[in-house]
Amino acid sequence: MESHVARPKTKGDSRLFRGIDVDAGFLDGSGTAKAINTFEKRTVIFAQGDAADEVFYIRKGKVKVAVVSNAGKEAVIAVLGDGDFVGEGCLAGQPLRVATATTMTQCSILRLDRATVAGMLEKEPAFAKLMLSYTLTRTIRVEEDLADQLFNSSEKRLARALLLLADFGNDAQTGEKIIGDISQETLAEMIGTTRSRVSFFMNKFRRLGFIEYNGAIEVRSSLLNVVLHD
Repeated sequence: MESHVARPKTKGDSRLFRGIDVDAGFLDGSGTAKAINTFEKRTVIFAQGDAADEVFYIRKGKVKVAVVSNAGKEAVIAVLGDGDFVGEGCLAGQPLRVATATTMTQCSILRLDRATVAGMLEKEPAFAKLMLSYTLTRTIRVEEDLADQLFNSSEKRLARALLLLADFGNDAQTGEKIIGDISQETLAEMIGTTRSRVSFFMNKFRRLGFIEYNGAIEVRSSLLNVVLHD
């Protein structure tokens, strides 16, 4: 099956999503503008099983969304960044959190109660359009992730994960991108393999000149060859 790399986000101000300034355009008059919080690295925003009554808008930073099984095994189902929403499942009637959201970096996050967002969806057509577009984009990404998990090797899954984290898109052919500090354990949880396999392939990618890492990971466009190679 053909592999896909998600398209990069809109460039520019991190608060812009498809040309809409979420902060200035919708929240200044809603009484929620003061709900901007700074979360330090490795802070739990909400935990699996918590009541789902807020939506969080990531103004700056990266957030890991993970599910833990009854046996204690963790799987990372999403890594979100600037301009993303997290916890929006409550808008569809989700009563409890089905995953845990944890900051991977220091984050600036806007907290929005469910009733406020529901009101904005009714009163602000542009915001409703934004949320629909965002939700559909996330759904497509989940489908691509599932196909990747089912049909691709762990080596190809790791390459795709690194490219996505570095915001490489289908049209990116040159240049280098830097990923912040992300552990091999987290990468293993993202792609459904062991840390030792991640270490093996990371060393292989570095030897081939696809990546470089010393704390932060430098991803080169040549890594696309691993994803596109059948």
